[in-house]
Amino acid sequence: METKTVKIEKPAEYNIIIGQSHFIKTVEDIYEAMVGAVPGIKFGMAFCESSGACLIRSAGTDDDLKKLAEKNALAVGAGHSFIIIMKDSYPINVLNAIKDVPEVCGIYCATANPVELVIAETETGRGILGVI
Repeated sequence: METKTVKIEKPAEYNIIIGQSHFIKTVEDIYEAMVGAVPGIKFGMAFCESSGACLIRSAGTDDDLKKLAEKNALAVGAGHSFIIIMKDSYPINVLNAIKDVPEVCGIYCATANPVELVIAETETGRGILGVI
């Protein structure tokens, strides 16, 4: 097993939520939870598939935030992980709605602070061990 850290790239004023889920429908359901919790919210999210082609699925209300989430998800590459990047809004406004999404297993962090993820990689794939 190899371990490494991946720094999440984002402007200092943006908030992020990083979590784990278990199904590809996560992207659609988190999108609906976000826009339902805060009408007009600006965000982008990306989800790493863990089987098949291991695609990055994404959605959002802001193309630049969506692209930034995709870039970070690709760098992390941990199956079933997701990252949400928000502008002009805060995790406290959406966190309960996200936790209520049936596919969401857990939240690693929700912050505007700089974040590095500790990643483990084996022959099977990658996983998030923790947050710094």
